[in-house]
Amino acid sequence: MTATVDRPAADEPTEEVLGAGARAGGGGWVGWIGGGLVGLVVVVAALAPTIAPYRPFELSGSPLEPPSADHLLGTNGVGMDVFTQLVLGARASLLIAVLAGLGTLVVGAAIGLLAGWLGGWVDALSMRLVDIVLALPRLPLLILMGVYLGPSLTTTAVVITLTFWPPTARIVRSQVLTLRNRTHLAAAVGFGAGTAHTLRRHVIPEIGLVLAASLVASAGRAVMLEAGLAFLGLGDPSRVSWGSILRDALDFNALFFTDAWRWWLLPPIAALVSFLLGLTLLGMAVEGWVNPRLGRHPGGGGS
Repeated sequence: MTATVDRPAADEPTEEVLGAGARAGGGGWVGWIGGGLVGLVVVVAALAPTIAPYRPFELSGSPLEPPSADHLLGTNGVGMDVFTQLVLGARASLLIAVLAGLGTLVVGAAIGLLAGWLGGWVDALSMRLVDIVLALPRLPLLILMGVYLGPSLTTTAVVITLTFWPPTARIVRSQVLTLRNRTHLAAAVGFGAGTAHTLRRHVIPEIGLVLAASLVASAGRAVMLEAGLAFLGLGDPSRVSWGSILRDALDFNALFFTDAWRWWLLPPIAALVSFLLGLTLLGMAVEGWVNPRLGRHPGGGGS
């Protein structure tokens, strides 16, 4: 009699492939560069009160002073130190990334988990809600809610959370649907495990990397939207951010008739682009852990 050997299905990567993909996605230069850029923003935000030589709205010099020893990036149109505003602006971007990113993850993951696990009318109702939110014009809705609720960083985080959770819900739901009929989960349910216990002990650990990738993606969207809202004047007026620096710079009519754009406009653009690039690269690295096939790219170090 010929012994039969169980082989993995063609569409299921083996453990060796999963390991290679994980190493490629998480250990390649994409992950290192992304983590380095994000880590730099975290360090600057944490040390901002120590690094900043002035208070954020202090008139510490004459208008449009060029860079000097007293003002490393010069001053803006009213005499505020641009370097001070730049490093303190990192705190607003990092805070909105954490608040809105976590809020989007919690709301989207909760709806996706319940929809995928319970199925039936819960799934149908949840997906209709997802379709409705996705169909709404997001930018006008963000502006309207920002005006109605009042400009603040908390308001911005809440507005972003309420309008940008559907992608996370869809991703989590699809992952739960693939896990729901696995043997160990069916056994847990058969032994009387409740929904909350099963999701907490068995499902969520299985999709941890998917949740991490969704968190990074949500944080990137939140940073970009906060900068856009602050640029439109809907940010927190008591807190400086990279978007508000850009708004002030572009509102100053003499900006393009002087050299001030070099030290007033370019640094916040470079900081914002670098942070978004770091989050994007970090998200790509995490996705390489989630899907080994995505990890096998030249930048990730796969073969």
